[in-house]
Amino acid sequence: MQATEPPVRFHTQRKVRFADCDPARIAFYPRYFEMLNGIVEDWFDSMGWGFGEMHIERDIGIPTRRLEADFLRPSHLGDILDLKLSVLKVGTTSVDLQTRFMCGDELRWTVKQTLVLVDMKAERPVPWPDDLRAKLQG
Repeated sequence: MQATEPPVRFHTQRKVRFADCDPARIAFYPRYFEMLNGIVEDWFDSMGWGFGEMHIERDIGIPTRRLEADFLRPSHLGDILDLKLSVLKVGTTSVDLQTRFMCGDELRWTVKQTLVLVDMKAERPVPWPDDLRAKLQG
């Protein structure tokens, strides 16, 4: 990790599976976005804000407002990827994240994204609850 990288707030591993690969035998780029959604869901779950509770019980969600992705190197069937999520900024209703997909010391894919907390019935942004804001800010 370079000194300029933000601190990792959540880390998990993910094996590149057969279903992730295209006929060229590399990870098909849309699968990275599915993996990204998985790490975000796991991170929120680790903070006690599981997607089931958020969506079903609280009628709130965290849709992605913005994505900026850089595909740097291909991943192949069987590769073990380290997914490292960092918080860049917590706003009133949004959070900016960076997630890096590593294989060993090699950076494969990096993405910056903005998530917005939304009241699903009103379809409008709402402020982070204080307890979740504290967890987002670390």
